[in-house]
Amino acid sequence: MILMGKVAIVTGAGSGIGRAGATIIAREGAYVVITDRNLTSAEQTADMIRSTGGKCEAVALDVTDDKAIQALVEDVVTRHGKIDILHNHAGIQVAGSIEDVSAEDFDKSWAVNVHAQYVGCKAAIPFMKKQGGGVILNTSSNSGMFLDREMVAYITSKSAVITMTKQIALDVARYGIRVNALCPGWVDTPFNGPYTEQLGGREALEFAISNIVPIGRFATTDEIAETILFLVSDRSSYVTGHALIADGGESLAGGTNSGDQPNALQLSPV
Repeated sequence: MILMGKVAIVTGAGSGIGRAGATIIAREGAYVVITDRNLTSAEQTADMIRSTGGKCEAVALDVTDDKAIQALVEDVVTRHGKIDILHNHAGIQVAGSIEDVSAEDFDKSWAVNVHAQYVGCKAAIPFMKKQGGGVILNTSSNSGMFLDREMVAYITSKSAVITMTKQIALDVARYGIRVNALCPGWVDTPFNGPYTEQLGGREALEFAISNIVPIGRFATTDEIAETILFLVSDRSSYVTGHALIADGGESLAGGTNSGDQPNALQLSPV
């Protein structure tokens, strides 16, 4: 177990990638604080982890509440004496072009996808400095590396996460703190809801993925979890300020929307 004795916080761990990441971190010996806006979902993740012998707890957390994030980190350190791993995973997908997305929804995307991660980093870093190190992983997206038609709020936020991650990593590296960004591509989770709706249904989405992803399929959450484990463990001990893309080769063509490359919105099975 490569994370034995570690204490980790994972936000947005009530489903999907967050759940898979929390599960693999616990499997490797860490005590995991599972947070989600929906406590029931967080508890379901915790039950799954405990059923295989993992150690964890479930906590309700709204990541748009700065004070709640700070209080959670302080509470975890008070009770466990440290925080070794913070995975800022909670996020939302706001779809639409500049003409479609309201200022309110744009700000909501920024609040969850960027501001909340900033607050999480700001809360954890002082404790990590005192204890001589730690690891922070911020979830971005492969879309943060290129453009995506009619996704202005999402792309803006995910691009910002990558730049923020690199800057924080530069600032705290001398304290033994590593900060990296996870950039998944198409993963088969309910998070794809807005895109599925834009395309007109699941069949259309699956057809699009088969055409725009060179590997020809979605990733599974378990595959992304292995990437998470690499980034939060000593397997990546000399990696910091890096945006690791796990997207089945989609970005090799410059992304789904660069140049003449088709994007999901342009593809349909009919």
